[in-house]
Amino acid sequence: MSKKALVCLVLILLASVVSRGSSDVLDYSVTLEPDIAAKSVKGSVLIRVATTSKTVEFDCGNLTIDAVREARAPLQFSVTNRRLSVSLPAGKRVRELEIDFHGTPKYGIRFFPDRQQVYTIFSTSQWMVCVDDPSDKATLTFRLILPTNLRPVANGDFISQRDLPNNKRVSEWRQNTPIPTYVIGFAAGPYQVVKEKRGNVELQYLATNYTPIEVRRIFRDTPDMLDFFEDHAGVKYADRTYTQVLAAGGVEQEMSSFAALKEAYGKQVLDNEQDIWLGAHEFAHQWWGNMVTCRDWNHFWLNEGIATFMAAAYLEHRFGREVYLREIETYHANYEKVRAAGKDKSLVFPDWNSPTREDRTLVYDKGAYVMHLLREEMGERAFWNGLRLFTRRHFGKSVVTSDFVAAMEEANGKSLKAFFAKWVYLS
Repeated sequence: MSKKALVCLVLILLASVVSRGSSDVLDYSVTLEPDIAAKSVKGSVLIRVATTSKTVEFDCGNLTIDAVREARAPLQFSVTNRRLSVSLPAGKRVRELEIDFHGTPKYGIRFFPDRQQVYTIFSTSQWMVCVDDPSDKATLTFRLILPTNLRPVANGDFISQRDLPNNKRVSEWRQNTPIPTYVIGFAAGPYQVVKEKRGNVELQYLATNYTPIEVRRIFRDTPDMLDFFEDHAGVKYADRTYTQVLAAGGVEQEMSSFAALKEAYGKQVLDNEQDIWLGAHEFAHQWWGNMVTCRDWNHFWLNEGIATFMAAAYLEHRFGREVYLREIETYHANYEKVRAAGKDKSLVFPDWNSPTREDRTLVYDKGAYVMHLLREEMGERAFWNGLRLFTRRHFGKSVVTSDFVAAMEEANGKSLKAFFAKWVYLS
């Protein structure tokens, strides 16, 4: 995720502080029809939720809620402060609620009518009713209705396509691995696709303004990135397909099983083969962020700090130690500016409600620099064993910083209390 995208995410989440209470979403089944020309969406979502409450709440941004049903029976609902509250009759603990909605989102989704493109960014609740909580992971079925001339991509395994009247087509995907809602999303446009296989994973590259030969040059390191991250995570990539989309605008966005990258990234790589940090960073999120997910935004550095460091680690693997150290020095210099201004903070933020630009630098750059320092402290063998232990132990789960500390200390064979006190907690 780019720092700019993080700003949008925080502003949106400020408007809707989630309290899960006694509810847990198990599965979303979404049918969505974006209108690129009108910059609008309409759709429905069937939410399977386990709850012991008489009411259940979801985030809905500025969407208009048209109806809520359970087993076709209408339910009473209200919308206050971008939260949908549904009154539940007495019944079983696991409920299936069908919600119809429409709207013209200002955030969370970007439309480019002149390019016939659309893609999602943060936050998902701006274009689909859901729970904006990184720890509330769920499986997903996604159906997307679009003009037949557009090529879509969404989360998980592609299941089927079916033509509809009026030159439209419905495409369906299934995500069987539970994921946080902030990485639910899609992209669509008049893309050309280039494919290749690496082991059991199909790699797809979507673009409009590049030739197939150029696309292969731009993404030639993606198969090697897959091998590198699998090896250093100690866990195989979770899905069958990974897609990278060169999309209109300045997007830098990881989503489950794909990433949307700004079109200019392609030119950068064609001009300089070493300028692949963005592709590596977003790919790293498929392990650190999407699958090992911070339990709440106070521990967000576990997503962004680790992914930023791992992008540098891949550059070291690909181009050598000097390139890695140059990247680390950039992180260090950015952090030192914040520290010199007296704005250093614990990486475990006590309050992430209104992060400043300096706070975001801490999460990304200080987080990555601390990972580098920890690597120097522990040594190669113990450090990478610790990261693998942390990733394997918590893959598919939500984590806090103490989980990371425990794994690294276990691999180190001795306490790292002084290191984490100085560099992470500032205690």
